[in-house]
This record gives sequence, structure tokens and C-alpha cells, in this order.
Amino acid sequence: MLKRFPFGMFTGAAALLLIAAPGFAQVNYDEALIPSYQLPDPLTTLAGKKVADAKTWREVRRPEILSQFEEQVYGRCPDKPKNLQFEVLEQAGDYLQGKAIRRQVMVRFGDRPDSPAMELLIYLPAKAKGPVPVFMGLNFAGNHSIEADPGIHLNPNWVPSRYANVKDNKATEATRGASTTRWPVEEIIDRGYGLVTIYNGDIDPDFNDGFQNGVHPLFYKKGQTRPAADEWGTISAWAWGLSCALDYLETDKQIDAAKVAVMGHSRLGKTAIWAGARDERFAIVISNDSGCGGAALSRRAIGETVKRINTSFPHWFCENFKQYNDNENSCPVDQHELVALVAPRPVYVASATEDTWADPRGEFLACKNAAPVYDLLLGKESFPAKEMPAADQPVRGRIGYHLRTGKHDVTSYDWKQYMDFADKHYGR
Repeated sequence: MLKRFPFGMFTGAAALLLIAAPGFAQVNYDEALIPSYQLPDPLTTLAGKKVADAKTWREVRRPEILSQFEEQVYGRCPDKPKNLQFEVLEQAGDYLQGKAIRRQVMVRFGDRPDSPAMELLIYLPAKAKGPVPVFMGLNFAGNHSIEADPGIHLNPNWVPSRYANVKDNKATEATRGASTTRWPVEEIIDRGYGLVTIYNGDIDPDFNDGFQNGVHPLFYKKGQTRPAADEWGTISAWAWGLSCALDYLETDKQIDAAKVAVMGHSRLGKTAIWAGARDERFAIVISNDSGCGGAALSRRAIGETVKRINTSFPHWFCENFKQYNDNENSCPVDQHELVALVAPRPVYVASATEDTWADPRGEFLACKNAAPVYDLLLGKESFPAKEMPAADQPVRGRIGYHLRTGKHDVTSYDWKQYMDFADKHYGR
């Protein structure tokens, strides 16, 4: 049966998704009602040949899958601007009682003063003896929201009104530090890592205005007013922006740009895994509670579905993705292949017990069904879990996974697993 759920069991983004989705009271959470489906085989080429070696994966199959995701799901991104501009706006050397330095950097997507730009907030261990590995991720409400630090620039751009103390879609001083529980800066610094974060709205504000704001108009051809059906939606734009940020990190002598872990939560978890699939410079890819269009298998059609996400957020994906509304089996790819595109680099997927909207089992199954690609490339078992693990029992192979007790969120527990995972793969 289709189950009705009390609104109170959903919080944050999940609740907003339910409100936005037509007929949101009728959501399937019954495993018995998942439709029959067959996952596409990441190790069979479009010509029907089995992939039996790393060379065929690299030269044939991986490009096929990447192209299908570009054309049918996220949309193709343009090349990065040749005139990408970097400007260090501020550097402070005494934060967290001398543990950290703070840097704020403007990355401008053009050489005009009014070109769209994003601002990087960077915290690095002050006493590091050399370049440090960093975690990098987008935030939802402005860099000033991640830490109660009066030195962080207050973001002047459009901010979603759902956040407390936002007035007329503008941040106020009262919004400082509103998301500190999701960004444990001091814990990250104490573990010897740096943190880089960027407000997603600097790249493309998260509302559907027909792609007239953000970076999209910079790349329109003469007479073009919106992306073509196979061109980038907002998630692809955010992922593209993360790659531009990595371009800056490669110039920063205090950062080990070969050890940048891209991390994101919810819609920004979708972004992180797509960024890591597109750009192989990211050393580790981390997807937290990313759900539909992220790490969860679309074909399961449980919780949030392709139709619901495309209806509630029509700007996130490319126009072609809408043809798979209530038609997931026709899509040539599914999300286990997105996880596989990260191979052989380490990837970590996390779920939460109460975040059924994001289909935790579907996220686990994506990891399990990506594992054969990792096994082929590494020559050994990559994911030591045959069945979904119990809550709070992390699985750590080359593919990592955990199911955290709790709601749709990113917590200190999640961050501890990510830092432990990075320690393992960096040999720290």
C-alpha cells in the first residue's frame, strides 16, 4: 500500500521537498511496492562487450557512462573561462586561539568588475609544516553561516528565505554561525586538515528563474536564453564551480591540491558526487544523504522519485532528465554508475535512519553495484559489505558507507567517519 506519513517525521530539506511535491501525502516507502527493474551494467559497453581490463574501462566504458550522465541527467558543462581571476581578499593568522589561519579568496568568472564571482572561505592549520589536505564543499546560506566568526564576509547575494533571520532574501548579522553544527571547523583543524567552503548561490542561486541569474548567461550563444536540453542545470553549474575553486587551490602553496576531498550534503551531496565524477583531480568524493539524483538508485522509485524532484526543482537537472519522470527504467544510466565513475579513487556514501525520503537502502545498493568496477581496477575487493550494515556500523573499503542514526543532516559523527576515511587513504 502507499503509506501516508505525518509531516513531523520530516525535517529541513526533506520537509520542503514534501511540501513542494504535488500529492506529497502519497509517498511510497514500502519495499514490496518497488517496481521491477534491471540495473544497467557498468561493465558492459554500449556495443555489448564485457569490460575485462582497466584500459577498456578508461578508454571506452567510462567515457560512455560519463557522456550519458551529461546528456540525460545533469547536462553538459562549458569549458572553464580562460580568464578566471583569483584575488586573495583577506588573510588572518590567529583564529581558534592560534590554531588556524583564515583566508578569503575571490574567484571571478571573467575579467569585468561585474562578472559573476564566488568567494572561498579557507581555514588551514596554523602550525602545519607543509601543504595540508583539505575538505572542500558548498554551503547553503553563505560562508558566514558556517562559523560564528565576525571576520567572515557577510554574503551580499540572494539567500533562501527559509533560513532564520534572512530578510528579503538577504543575509543579516543574525545569520552568522547558523550552520556551525554542520561544519566542525575546530575538529577538522585539530585533525590536521583544512576546510574550504563556498556559498552555492554565488555560482547559481537555488531558485527557478529560467537560468537568467548565476553563471549560465555567461555562456549563452547569440540569441540563446536558457540552456539547451542537454546542457547544464544548477547542479552541474555548482559542480563546475567546485572545479574552478580547485583551480585556485592548485595555486595555493599551503594546500596539498592532490589531496582535496569534495564533500556535500543533500542537494550539495548530489553536487559533490557529480563534481567528483567529472573532475578526477578530486582525491576523495563524499556524498552525505544525497538521495534521488545523488547516490540513491533512481529505479527503486521509493521516497523521492525522479518525477518528484524534477517537479519540485525543475532547475536542478538538464531538461532531458524530465523524460524519465515515472519512466526510470528507460534512463540509460543509474546512480551506481555515478559512484563507479569515481573509481578507483576513494568514495564515501552516507545515509541516515530517519531520512527515508533519500532512500538509504538505495544509496547502499548503489555502492554495492559500483563495487565490481572498483574490484576490476584495484584487483581486490573494494566494498566489504554484502548486506546493508546496521546503524552506526561504518563499512570502510575503497568504497565507504554508513547508516547514521538520526535525521537528514550532517553531524559530527559523519565528519568523524570522513576524516577517519581520509586518514586511511592518505596513510596518515
